[in-house]
Amino acid sequence: MLYIGVDLGTSSIKLLLMDEEGDIKNIVTREYPLYYPKPGWSEQNPEDWYTGLVDGIKELTRDCDKSQIDGISFSGQMHGMVILDENDKVIRPAILWNDGRTQAECDYLNHEIGREKISSYTANMALTGFTAPKLLWVRKHEPENFAKIKKVMLPKDYVAYKLSGVHCTDVSDASGMLLLDVKNKCWSKEMLEICGLKEEQMAKIHESYQVVGNMTEAAAKELGLSTNIKVIAGGGDQAVAAVGTGTVGEGKCNVSLGTSGVVFISAKEFAVDENNALHAFAHADGRYHFMGVMLSAAASNKWWMDDILGTKEYGKEQKEIKELGKNQVFFLPYLMGERTPHNNPNARGTFIGMTMDTTRADMTQAVLEGVAFALRDSFEITKSLGVKVERIRINGGGSKSPLWCKIIADVLDVKVDKINTEEGPAFGAAILAAVGCGRYDTVEEAADKLIKVIETTDQDPATVEHYNKKYEIFKQLYPTLKETYDKLV
Repeated sequence: MLYIGVDLGTSSIKLLLMDEEGDIKNIVTREYPLYYPKPGWSEQNPEDWYTGLVDGIKELTRDCDKSQIDGISFSGQMHGMVILDENDKVIRPAILWNDGRTQAECDYLNHEIGREKISSYTANMALTGFTAPKLLWVRKHEPENFAKIKKVMLPKDYVAYKLSGVHCTDVSDASGMLLLDVKNKCWSKEMLEICGLKEEQMAKIHESYQVVGNMTEAAAKELGLSTNIKVIAGGGDQAVAAVGTGTVGEGKCNVSLGTSGVVFISAKEFAVDENNALHAFAHADGRYHFMGVMLSAAASNKWWMDDILGTKEYGKEQKEIKELGKNQVFFLPYLMGERTPHNNPNARGTFIGMTMDTTRADMTQAVLEGVAFALRDSFEITKSLGVKVERIRINGGGSKSPLWCKIIADVLDVKVDKINTEEGPAFGAAILAAVGCGRYDTVEEAADKLIKVIETTDQDPATVEHYNKKYEIFKQLYPTLKETYDKLV
């Protein structure tokens, strides 16, 4: 049998066709526009997502035996607000995860309602990316649109609705709305009341691997497929990407070293850190996960190489780095502010510790190490929750650097594994489809059978000790500079 995984991203939709042994048969990508009506705003037309899906599926399945397609599932950009009227028509363009218009609403939730109270309802604090502040913004600024709301949906759930006719969501994606009682996996009555919503306006909640329905006759006809194809709920992009890297079960960890950096740790039991520095979300495997996000990971290295050094020869620059753990230059990678653990948009990138002896290689090394130290900030919080991580899986563009993988192994004191696939969210979505269709009993079983470690970087005990001492210095730099950062804005 064949399974379709859909990754509904911010700039494009990626579709993957996989057989039951995990072999990828085809991959198709379709782009769509982003709109910026005002500075700091970010919107999309949900119909553009569906147009990309339809066109992409037609190409994806053109040369396969369509009768073998058993199911389809989704990974989706999180937090986006899609609101439908009583005729299931989109009321206004979707407000996306990277839209920054809701700072006043977040301040209201965190400070007037109270962060502790909000966290007790949802396991998280309010951030501008989340869905609940967007709904409060619409209620205040577009009351005529708010009054029309019949259903509140997330981006991937709108696409699933177009295929299945069912208003559904899953626990992992819903966790990022600030409307879900994450621990109990149900809508928070308190948060709905704060936002002026009723539970019947929300989609039905599923686990990520559960079937929500079959493809409708209209959708099947449009796509040239069968109504026997099952539609599986899917999940938020980070949770589904974790499935695609095998980061499921207890204490598994994946580090995504992309433009941003994500530390994703799966856990069987629910827990929340007292400062809400980590996201505490439900996972696509049926359990829970913690997630820390730094905003400028590989982006920091790209900035240093492309814009400052003026070179694309990343490997050549890194060859000049001879010794790890003894560099006296530090770099704080806050080029776009920072999320975990500081949640401070005013933070800025900073070099410190240069002398007349400092070399170009020292500065390059400091950038790589600074990102690793910032990732460790998330690790330290998970340790405080009693979660022990001894090895990680790494992906993203930065993971192509053996040196950077070695630095991360030593800074975090873990083994760093690379796996046999880099398709992440789309592959994870196809795995969820296979589980939903009964090919595998659990997400964990599917991941164990389909995803293999192909390379491991070990930590060096002596270098680990050097980096432990350097991290203690790194931790002191942000508190020392915070007041200065605020004055720079």
